[in-house]
Amino acid sequence: MSAASNETRGGAIAIDKPAHMTSHDVVGKLRKLYGTRKIGHTGTLDPMATGVLVALVGQAVKASDLVMSEKKAYVAKMKLGYISDTGDSTGSVAKTDKTIPEKADVISAVGSFCGDIMQVPPMYSALKVGGRKLVDLARQGISVEREARPIKVYSISADGDGDEYELKIVCSKGTYVRTLITDIGEKLGCGAIMTALRRTHAGGFDISDAHTVEELEKMSAEERVSALCPCEILFEDLPRATLPEFFERLFKNGCQIYQRKIGTAFEAGGLVRVYGKSFIGIGEVKIYPDGTAIKVKAFL
Repeated sequence: MSAASNETRGGAIAIDKPAHMTSHDVVGKLRKLYGTRKIGHTGTLDPMATGVLVALVGQAVKASDLVMSEKKAYVAKMKLGYISDTGDSTGSVAKTDKTIPEKADVISAVGSFCGDIMQVPPMYSALKVGGRKLVDLARQGISVEREARPIKVYSISADGDGDEYELKIVCSKGTYVRTLITDIGEKLGCGAIMTALRRTHAGGFDISDAHTVEELEKMSAEERVSALCPCEILFEDLPRATLPEFFERLFKNGCQIYQRKIGTAFEAGGLVRVYGKSFIGIGEVKIYPDGTAIKVKAFL
């Protein structure tokens, strides 16, 4: 199978992004390797960060706005006693000359950030305000007010001593780890910056599943296509709806499928993975006058 024929099938692949390369740079390399401009990804990594970047190829690009896998896992390095305008070691860093807390106090402070919390996005981020990226404003010395957003830290632990610690974090999408570290430093009263970040899990992929760009460059076109995973892996957190052959045909023709006819009871407003004989795509559960039904959201 050629890279061109894959454009119809589509698929996902985990890339082990190296440091000092942007997520956009990775996409650019993949466009050349797969011979298509239809390449996207499911979540940006900062240039200094490494690890799992889930790339979407061909038809799978349509899934980028639908990916529901919330949990992402990271290993981060935290250095106490410093502050930075970016929250990490790439920005303007200053020593605070504050006393470094005891290890027990650091462990306790880190653990207090587990659970549902509110986080203010950093100025050095790709979020837009008034159509302009915050990072572009920050580079001009402009700071704007940002609203805190709800995030969830499923688990967080720290190991280390002195002023250097390694954090292991499992969190929801939309979490800024460097901001989390900044907030930990503020709680400790000594300041803290992130000095390294590695994403170890995202979008159903583990770091052990990831390929480097160099590995892909050494593959033949057929091998690169074979390395793609089916789109359905991106939606492993969604409930599954399996349609009998008759309703499968209706769904593929764009018809809504009433839940009472197929024996399901998914909550309205949610998304489901839809299968017939094989994976079809994503359906949205909507309320109609005659009841709730599954309607096509995206064919994948």
